[in-house]
Amino acid sequence: MAQGQTDEFSTPEIRPEHAVEFWGLSRTFVMGRGRTVQALDDINYAIGHGQCLAVVGESGSGKTTLARIVVGLERPDAGTVVLNGHEVRFGASRKNRRTRSRLVQMVFQDPQGSFNRRLPAGAAVDEVLRAHFPEMGRRARRSQMLRLFADVGLEEQHADALPAALSGGQKQRVAIARALAAEPTIMVLDEAVSALDVSVQAQVLQLLKRLRHERGLTYVFITHDLSVVREVADAVLVMRYGRVVEAGPVSQVLDSPEHPYTRLLIDSAPRPGWKPQRNLRSRLLGAET
Repeated sequence: MAQGQTDEFSTPEIRPEHAVEFWGLSRTFVMGRGRTVQALDDINYAIGHGQCLAVVGESGSGKTTLARIVVGLERPDAGTVVLNGHEVRFGASRKNRRTRSRLVQMVFQDPQGSFNRRLPAGAAVDEVLRAHFPEMGRRARRSQMLRLFADVGLEEQHADALPAALSGGQKQRVAIARALAAEPTIMVLDEAVSALDVSVQAQVLQLLKRLRHERGLTYVFITHDLSVVREVADAVLVMRYGRVVEAGPVSQVLDSPEHPYTRLLIDSAPRPGWKPQRNLRSRLLGAET
Protein backbone atom coordinates (compact mmCIF):
# COMPACT_ATOMS: atom_id res chain seq x y z
CA MET A 1 0.00 0.00 0.00
CA ALA A 2 2.96 2.29 0.53
CA GLN A 3 3.46 4.77 -2.26
CA GLY A 4 6.95 6.06 -1.48
CA GLN A 5 8.22 9.37 -0.17
CA THR A 6 10.27 10.79 -3.05
CA ASP A 7 9.60 13.35 -5.77
CA GLU A 8 8.42 10.43 -7.92
CA PHE A 9 5.41 9.96 -5.62
CA SER A 10 2.28 9.55 -7.72
CA THR A 11 -1.25 9.91 -6.39
CA PRO A 12 -3.43 6.80 -6.77
CA GLU A 13 -6.61 7.29 -8.75
CA ILE A 14 -9.02 9.47 -6.78
CA ARG A 15 -12.09 7.46 -5.86
CA PRO A 16 -15.43 9.33 -5.63
CA GLU A 17 -16.66 6.98 -2.92
CA HIS A 18 -13.90 8.23 -0.61
CA ALA A 19 -14.48 11.28 1.59
CA VAL A 20 -10.93 11.42 2.94
CA GLU A 21 -7.78 10.03 1.32
CA PHE A 22 -4.18 10.49 2.31
CA TRP A 23 -1.32 8.90 0.45
CA GLY A 24 2.38 8.83 1.24
CA LEU A 25 2.13 11.47 3.99
CA SER A 26 5.47 12.20 5.63
CA ARG A 27 6.48 15.00 7.98
CA THR A 28 9.78 15.62 9.76
CA PHE A 29 10.33 18.33 12.39
CA VAL A 30 13.72 19.88 13.08
CA MET A 31 14.27 20.21 16.81
CA GLY A 32 16.99 21.91 18.81
CA ARG A 33 20.68 21.32 17.96
CA GLY A 34 19.77 19.92 14.56
CA ARG A 35 17.91 16.91 15.94
CA THR A 36 15.05 15.69 13.75
CA VAL A 37 11.86 13.83 14.61
CA GLN A 38 9.89 12.03 11.93
CA ALA A 39 6.29 12.64 12.98
CA LEU A 40 4.80 10.83 9.97
CA ASP A 41 6.40 8.21 7.76
CA ASP A 42 4.49 7.22 4.59
CA ILE A 43 0.92 7.22 5.95
CA ASN A 44 -1.78 5.84 3.63
CA TYR A 45 -5.52 5.33 4.12
CA ALA A 46 -8.94 6.21 2.69
CA ILE A 47 -12.42 6.29 4.23
CA GLY A 48 -15.85 6.47 2.68
CA HIS A 49 -18.49 9.15 3.03
CA GLY A 50 -20.29 9.09 6.38
CA GLN A 51 -17.71 6.84 8.03
CA CYS A 52 -15.63 7.44 11.14
CA LEU A 53 -11.92 6.67 11.17
CA ALA A 54 -10.27 6.53 14.60
CA VAL A 55 -6.54 7.16 14.91
CA VAL A 56 -4.97 5.80 18.10
CA GLY A 57 -1.54 5.59 19.63
CA GLU A 58 0.63 6.96 22.40
CA SER A 59 1.48 10.61 22.81
CA GLY A 60 4.08 11.42 20.16
CA SER A 61 2.86 8.75 17.73
CA GLY A 62 1.95 11.33 15.08
CA LYS A 63 -1.83 11.41 15.55
CA THR A 64 -2.20 15.17 15.92
CA THR A 65 0.26 15.90 13.11
CA LEU A 66 -1.87 13.74 10.82
CA ALA A 67 -5.01 15.59 11.93
CA ARG A 68 -3.46 19.00 11.32
CA ILE A 69 -2.30 17.99 7.84
CA VAL A 70 -5.77 16.70 6.90
CA VAL A 71 -7.34 20.08 7.75
CA GLY A 72 -4.49 22.05 6.19
CA LEU A 73 -2.98 23.49 9.37
CA GLU A 74 0.29 21.65 8.76
CA ARG A 75 2.11 21.07 5.49
CA PRO A 76 3.54 17.60 4.77
CA ASP A 77 7.03 17.11 3.39
CA ALA A 78 5.61 14.56 0.96
CA GLY A 79 2.27 13.03 0.10
CA THR A 80 -1.25 13.97 -0.91
CA VAL A 81 -4.53 14.67 0.89
CA VAL A 82 -7.81 14.42 -1.03
CA LEU A 83 -11.11 15.59 0.49
CA ASN A 84 -14.35 14.75 -1.34
CA GLY A 85 -12.37 14.37 -4.54
CA HIS A 86 -10.53 17.70 -4.12
CA GLU A 87 -6.77 17.54 -3.65
CA VAL A 88 -5.66 19.80 -0.80
CA ARG A 89 -3.21 22.44 -2.03
CA PHE A 90 -1.08 23.51 0.90
CA GLY A 91 -0.06 27.14 1.06
CA ALA A 92 -2.68 28.03 -1.55
CA SER A 93 -4.62 31.27 -1.89
CA ARG A 94 -7.00 32.62 0.72
CA LYS A 95 -9.91 31.63 -1.54
CA ASN A 96 -8.72 28.02 -1.69
CA ARG A 97 -8.20 27.94 2.07
CA ARG A 98 -11.76 29.14 2.57
CA THR A 99 -13.03 26.49 0.15
CA ARG A 100 -11.13 23.86 2.11
CA SER A 101 -12.58 25.09 5.40
CA ARG A 102 -16.05 24.57 3.94
CA LEU A 103 -15.09 20.93 3.35
CA VAL A 104 -13.41 20.17 6.67
CA GLN A 105 -13.44 21.62 10.17
CA MET A 106 -11.52 20.66 13.31
CA VAL A 107 -12.60 20.37 16.94
CA PHE A 108 -9.74 20.50 19.43
CA GLN A 109 -9.28 18.97 22.88
CA ASP A 110 -9.33 22.39 24.55
CA PRO A 111 -12.25 24.47 23.23
CA GLN A 112 -10.96 27.63 24.92
CA GLY A 113 -9.23 28.73 21.73
CA SER A 114 -12.64 29.06 20.06
CA PHE A 115 -13.65 31.93 22.32
CA ASN A 116 -12.94 35.57 22.97
CA ARG A 117 -13.34 35.61 26.74
CA ARG A 118 -14.80 39.14 26.60
CA LEU A 119 -17.58 38.21 24.14
CA PRO A 120 -20.63 35.94 24.52
CA ALA A 121 -20.14 32.33 23.49
CA GLY A 122 -22.43 32.81 20.51
CA ALA A 123 -19.93 35.25 19.00
CA ALA A 124 -17.64 32.30 18.18
CA VAL A 125 -20.33 30.85 15.91
CA ASP A 126 -21.31 34.24 14.49
CA GLU A 127 -17.69 34.80 13.44
CA VAL A 128 -17.75 31.68 11.26
CA LEU A 129 -21.12 32.58 9.75
CA ARG A 130 -19.86 36.06 8.81
CA ALA A 131 -16.75 34.58 7.19
CA HIS A 132 -18.50 31.92 5.12
CA PHE A 133 -21.87 33.53 4.44
CA PRO A 134 -21.20 37.27 3.96
CA GLU A 135 -24.61 37.74 2.35
CA MET A 136 -26.32 36.72 5.60
CA GLY A 137 -27.65 39.64 7.64
CA ARG A 138 -27.27 40.09 11.38
CA ARG A 139 -30.75 38.77 12.24
CA ALA A 140 -30.36 35.79 9.95
CA ARG A 141 -26.98 34.99 11.52
CA ARG A 142 -28.51 35.22 14.98
CA SER A 143 -31.28 32.80 14.00
CA GLN A 144 -28.82 30.37 12.44
CA MET A 145 -26.51 30.60 15.45
CA LEU A 146 -29.39 29.74 17.80
CA ARG A 147 -30.40 26.82 15.57
CA LEU A 148 -26.85 25.48 15.77
CA PHE A 149 -26.83 25.91 19.55
CA ALA A 150 -30.11 23.99 19.77
CA ASP A 151 -28.69 21.27 17.52
CA VAL A 152 -25.85 20.65 19.98
CA GLY A 153 -28.14 20.70 23.02
CA LEU A 154 -27.65 24.30 24.16
CA GLU A 155 -30.11 27.15 24.69
CA GLU A 156 -30.21 30.88 23.97
CA GLN A 157 -28.97 31.64 27.47
CA HIS A 158 -25.77 29.72 26.69
CA ALA A 159 -25.25 31.73 23.50
CA ASP A 160 -25.52 34.99 25.44
CA ALA A 161 -23.29 33.86 28.33
CA LEU A 162 -19.59 34.62 28.61
CA PRO A 163 -17.35 31.56 28.12
CA ALA A 164 -16.29 31.64 31.78
CA ALA A 165 -19.90 30.91 32.77
CA LEU A 166 -20.01 27.67 30.76
CA SER A 167 -18.94 24.21 31.88
CA GLY A 168 -16.30 22.24 30.01
CA GLY A 169 -18.93 20.13 28.30
CA GLN A 170 -20.92 23.20 27.27
CA LYS A 171 -17.80 24.85 25.83
CA GLN A 172 -17.07 21.74 23.78
CA ARG A 173 -20.63 21.78 22.46
CA VAL A 174 -20.11 25.41 21.39
CA ALA A 175 -16.89 24.36 19.65
CA ILE A 176 -18.85 21.68 17.78
CA ALA A 177 -21.52 24.24 16.82
CA ARG A 178 -18.77 26.55 15.60
CA ALA A 179 -17.38 23.79 13.37
CA LEU A 180 -20.85 23.00 12.04
CA ALA A 181 -21.45 26.67 11.17
CA ALA A 182 -19.25 26.33 8.08
CA GLU A 183 -21.45 23.42 6.91
CA PRO A 184 -18.53 21.00 6.41
CA THR A 185 -18.95 17.41 5.30
CA ILE A 186 -15.82 16.26 7.18
CA MET A 187 -14.87 16.88 10.80
CA VAL A 188 -11.53 16.12 12.44
CA LEU A 189 -11.83 15.68 16.20
CA ASP A 190 -8.53 15.80 18.07
CA GLU A 191 -9.06 14.26 21.53
CA ALA A 192 -12.35 16.17 21.55
CA VAL A 193 -13.81 14.33 24.56
CA SER A 194 -10.70 13.28 26.49
CA ALA A 195 -10.75 16.27 28.89
CA LEU A 196 -14.40 15.76 29.87
CA ASP A 197 -15.83 13.90 32.84
CA VAL A 198 -16.98 10.38 32.00
CA SER A 199 -20.71 11.22 32.15
CA VAL A 200 -20.27 14.38 30.05
CA GLN A 201 -18.02 12.49 27.64
CA ALA A 202 -20.79 9.94 27.04
CA GLN A 203 -23.28 12.73 26.30
CA VAL A 204 -20.95 14.45 23.82
CA LEU A 205 -20.20 11.13 22.10
CA GLN A 206 -23.93 10.52 21.67
CA LEU A 207 -24.26 14.04 20.26
CA LEU A 208 -21.47 13.41 17.75
CA LYS A 209 -23.03 10.11 16.69
CA ARG A 210 -26.39 11.80 16.16
CA LEU A 211 -24.88 14.66 14.15
CA ARG A 212 -22.96 12.22 11.99
CA HIS A 213 -26.13 10.28 11.23
CA GLU A 214 -28.35 13.33 10.62
CA ARG A 215 -25.85 15.33 8.57
CA GLY A 216 -23.98 12.51 6.84
CA LEU A 217 -20.69 13.71 8.29
CA THR A 218 -17.38 11.93 7.92
CA TYR A 219 -15.18 11.89 11.05
CA VAL A 220 -11.46 11.51 11.61
CA PHE A 221 -11.38 10.89 15.36
CA ILE A 222 -8.04 11.24 17.15
CA THR A 223 -8.06 9.50 20.52
CA HIS A 224 -6.06 7.39 22.94
CA ASP A 225 -9.19 5.80 24.43
CA LEU A 226 -10.06 2.43 22.90
CA SER A 227 -13.54 2.47 24.48
CA VAL A 228 -14.24 5.62 22.46
CA VAL A 229 -13.00 3.84 19.33
CA ARG A 230 -15.49 1.02 19.86
CA GLU A 231 -18.26 3.54 20.52
CA VAL A 232 -17.93 5.75 17.44
CA ALA A 233 -15.58 4.35 14.80
CA ASP A 234 -15.91 2.11 11.76
CA ALA A 235 -12.18 1.74 11.11
CA VAL A 236 -9.02 2.39 13.10
CA LEU A 237 -5.39 3.26 12.42
CA VAL A 238 -2.91 2.27 15.13
CA MET A 239 0.13 4.56 15.03
CA ARG A 240 3.54 4.31 16.65
CA TYR A 241 6.54 6.55 16.05
CA GLY A 242 4.89 8.14 13.02
CA ARG A 243 4.03 4.87 11.30
CA VAL A 244 0.83 2.87 10.93
CA VAL A 245 1.46 -0.51 12.54
CA GLU A 246 -2.06 -1.86 12.02
CA ALA A 247 -5.24 -0.69 10.28
CA GLY A 248 -8.67 -2.01 9.41
CA PRO A 249 -12.24 -2.37 10.65
CA VAL A 250 -12.58 -1.73 14.39
CA SER A 251 -13.87 -5.22 15.20
CA GLN A 252 -11.01 -6.83 13.28
CA VAL A 253 -8.23 -4.73 14.80
CA LEU A 254 -9.46 -4.65 18.40
CA ASP A 255 -10.84 -8.19 18.62
CA SER A 256 -8.11 -9.93 16.61
CA PRO A 257 -5.03 -7.69 16.74
CA GLU A 258 -2.02 -8.86 14.76
CA HIS A 259 0.69 -6.41 15.82
CA PRO A 260 2.23 -6.75 19.31
CA TYR A 261 1.94 -3.00 19.89
CA THR A 262 -1.80 -3.12 19.22
CA ARG A 263 -2.12 -6.01 21.67
CA LEU A 264 -0.24 -4.02 24.32
CA LEU A 265 -2.55 -1.04 23.86
CA ILE A 266 -5.58 -3.29 24.25
CA ASP A 267 -4.15 -5.12 27.27
CA SER A 268 -3.28 -1.80 28.92
CA ALA A 269 -6.69 -0.17 28.42
CA PRO A 270 -8.53 0.69 31.67
CA ARG A 271 -11.35 -1.67 32.56
CA PRO A 272 -13.24 -2.70 35.72
CA GLY A 273 -10.73 -3.78 38.35
CA TRP A 274 -7.82 -2.47 36.26
CA LYS A 275 -4.74 -1.21 38.08
CA PRO A 276 -2.06 0.85 36.32
CA GLN A 277 1.20 -1.02 35.83
CA ARG A 278 4.35 0.91 36.60
CA ASN A 279 6.25 -0.74 33.79
CA LEU A 280 3.62 -0.03 31.14
CA ARG A 281 5.68 2.67 29.49
CA SER A 282 8.69 0.39 29.17
CA ARG A 283 6.48 -2.40 27.83
CA LEU A 284 5.10 -0.10 25.15
CA LEU A 285 8.53 1.19 24.24
CA GLY A 286 9.75 -2.37 23.96
CA ALA A 287 6.97 -3.52 21.65
CA GLU A 288 8.14 -4.90 18.34
CA THR A 289 7.93 -2.65 15.32
